Amino acid sequence: MRKYIDTILTKKMGICCLTGFSSGLPLFILISLIPAWLRIENIDLKIIGLFSLIQLPFTWKFIWAPLFDRYKIFMGRRRGWLILFQILLLTTVSILGFFNPSLNLNIIIFLSLMIAVFSASYDVVIDAYRREILSDHELGVGNAIHVNAYKISSIIPGSLSLILADLISWHYVFLITSSFMLVGIIMTLCISEPRIKFSGPKTIKESITEPFNNFFKRNGLASSIYILLFIFLYKLGDSMATALVTPFYIDLEFTLTEIGIIAKNAGLWSSVIGGFIGGVWMIKLGINKSLWIFGIFQMITIIPFIVLSIVGHNVYLLGITVGFEYFAMGLGTTALIAYISINTDSRYTATQFALFTSLASIPRTITNASTGYIVDYMGWTNFFYLCFLLAIPGMILLLKVAPYSYKLKS
Repeated sequence: MRKYIDTILTKKMGICCLTGFSSGLPLFILISLIPAWLRIENIDLKIIGLFSLIQLPFTWKFIWAPLFDRYKIFMGRRRGWLILFQILLLTTVSILGFFNPSLNLNIIIFLSLMIAVFSASYDVVIDAYRREILSDHELGVGNAIHVNAYKISSIIPGSLSLILADLISWHYVFLITSSFMLVGIIMTLCISEPRIKFSGPKTIKESITEPFNNFFKRNGLASSIYILLFIFLYKLGDSMATALVTPFYIDLEFTLTEIGIIAKNAGLWSSVIGGFIGGVWMIKLGINKSLWIFGIFQMITIIPFIVLSIVGHNVYLLGITVGFEYFAMGLGTTALIAYISINTDSRYTATQFALFTSLASIPRTITNASTGYIVDYMGWTNFFYLCFLLAIPGMILLLKVAPYSYKLKS
């Protein structure tokens, strides 16, 4: 127990907490607050589903990630980029509420796209910074704390902002929500640049080609392909199941206050507990065993959504369903991020981490864009059955990339 406490109560873990909060906030504005806003303003569910294509920059961020490995700006290789994107996010989110979805949908789409670009770029730099300050044995706990804080940030756009929307205009809701980006700005002003053993790439060509050459050379072609497929598929079913949860709750006639207080908070704290337990368990279990155990639990917890879609409006069942799902999500996300981290090279952290997390985000972007049409065609119940089936391929790939009995080494 003393070993766990000494690992957790450090300055680096405090930084991981702040990186998680400031990184998660813009994404949850895109996937929780804006869809709820559009649905309340009577925007069609199909359009809301397609709106997830706004998140495409999270899928393609590895394309411009080499720039962050190659170039430094005014405050350093990591801190300079961090402060730039934090200021851009604060500004863009704050002006979003000045527009009406019924009259200015195109402007809202453009601003949301800008938020996605800035947020995806911010994630690249903050993931690289976190990986560079953590040693290999700190990855499990460090990423667990980051993921937990990431989820805690969802309480702002997913709960507080929704409750405020019942009381004040959307203009003030977005102003208040954007002000929480100040947490990240203060953090960046206080931290120092990470110390790494190797210098960054010398040319832009090297920053683009060497991260990929390095990855395929280290693992071999076949193993590399298996790893990339696994990262893409591991959370596919889980991501689809939660892609349109807010419209799902609204369609079951839950009020915004019920969603804000019950669904979002049950999901938040269950995810936090799951992420923390996942990080501690990984110290003992190792990453491979954690991926197996957490992945199976992640699959099973899709089933309560099927039950809720059949039963309908029931606040107790809502809390239980969301609690189990997000507890498993916390476990699975923590294990996957640790697996991604251990597969990066410190010379090309930003690019490789961006490539892996881009693959992991594809289900939340391209795939989830079709969920509105899928739900419209087959209904919520059959949709959740489909999500359960789509979780199976990722588990099968564990046989290749992370055998249960093998202890993964850096």
